Amino acid sequence: MLNAYARLSPMSRPKARHLRVSMTDAERRLWSALRGRRLSGYKFRCQHPLDPFILDFACLEHRLAIEADGGQHADRPSDRRRTAWLERHGWRVLRFWNNEILANPQGVQQVILQALEAGKADATDQKPPSPSRP
Repeated sequence: MLNAYARLSPMSRPKARHLRVSMTDAERRLWSALRGRRLSGYKFRCQHPLDPFILDFACLEHRLAIEADGGQHADRPSDRRRTAWLERHGWRVLRFWNNEILANPQGVQQVILQALEAGKADATDQKPPSPSRP
């Protein structure tokens, strides 16, 4: 895997640090469920820089980006462009409304877990068969 920080703009890391200390209530709630491999052992990063963006949460191993969206994100063209860019670069994107994260945290976690498991199954299906030993 390429070094995740290899081509970051100089302002990406400080901005990501700022976003980590100023998370919304919904982001804090979701991060509490994801951090420290709490969700079935999957490793997540919080406010992960991936130029030109900073992902709210990212599981690098499975290339899953999770975005917590407030009302300012209601069907914005910039969000559609961001998702399209991430998908072109091999990422899957899940978006949740902040109120959904706060009102139904277990449901959100279940959707994330299903996406991770589906991604693992897809990766297994795409692996070439291992050579048989004589």
